[in-house]
Amino acid sequence: MKSTTVRRTASAIAVTAALAGAAACGSGGSSGAAAADRDGKAAGETARSGTATLAGPLTALRTAADSTGRADSARVDMTVSMGTLMSMKGHGALSWGHGLSGTLSLTYTGGTVADTMRATGTTSVQARYLPDAYYARMSEAFAAQAGGKHWIRYGYDDMARLGGGSGAYLKDQMQNNTPNQAVKLLLASGDVKRAGEERIAGVHTTHYHGTVKVADLAARTGHSLTAAQLADMKRQLTDSGITTDTVDLWIDDRNLLVRKVESADTAKGALTTTATYGDYGVKVAVGAPPRGDTADFKELLAAQGAGAGAS
Repeated sequence: MKSTTVRRTASAIAVTAALAGAAACGSGGSSGAAAADRDGKAAGETARSGTATLAGPLTALRTAADSTGRADSARVDMTVSMGTLMSMKGHGALSWGHGLSGTLSLTYTGGTVADTMRATGTTSVQARYLPDAYYARMSEAFAAQAGGKHWIRYGYDDMARLGGGSGAYLKDQMQNNTPNQAVKLLLASGDVKRAGEERIAGVHTTHYHGTVKVADLAARTGHSLTAAQLADMKRQLTDSGITTDTVDLWIDDRNLLVRKVESADTAKGALTTTATYGDYGVKVAVGAPPRGDTADFKELLAAQGAGAGAS
């Protein structure tokens, strides 16, 4: 296995495991949540004064955001696909009471990322999420090229430094994200409608639909970023070709989020993320892997000759 393959694989894991964590939880960070609450309430006032048909969905989603947020943890089944770049599925349990933590088992099912992973003997990864970093468990073949270490640590501070505005945004998402952020995102969009009733995962749900403008999302969720980071993030969003994010949510009779589907067009193809939640309140216990069996992503890049700023 060539060192370039090791670097490429480690970088692919950096993107996809982070994307999986964000997709499994929701959209927007803690600062975005406050803005979503304000925008949702403002929209609700508008609805009460004029458009009565909007008041019902907004009230229901506001209740669902509160109930889902208080639930603290859940089991998750999810899928992510992005054009020909990648597709993967995952399952596990996550907690969000004190920062995102938990585990997801991720299986790469297609795309160029899966091809890169197969070159290192890896088709599945166990990802552990902690408040300051996430860890990915690699194959024996990969470990043989990485000093015998099976785990890679991706510190959120390092990701923020390496990734510019999008890295800082991702750090905020991973440290503050919860499933109810997807509900708050739809509240903040001002474009919400009730789309019917369905049985999802064996339970009765109400379906809500809306569209979010990504430029508005960047502004709402960028309060924790510097002006330069926010400008960089908006530039990267523009370069990615993403303009709108379509959001579908299914809320059960206990006002808990059962499923979310988000989709957008990107420069690399259609991006679709789906997450289904159950067993709310499940106990989640997770710890960092043994230090002696863990390689740091930033140090791994440098050791492979890529330097700290390589991708």
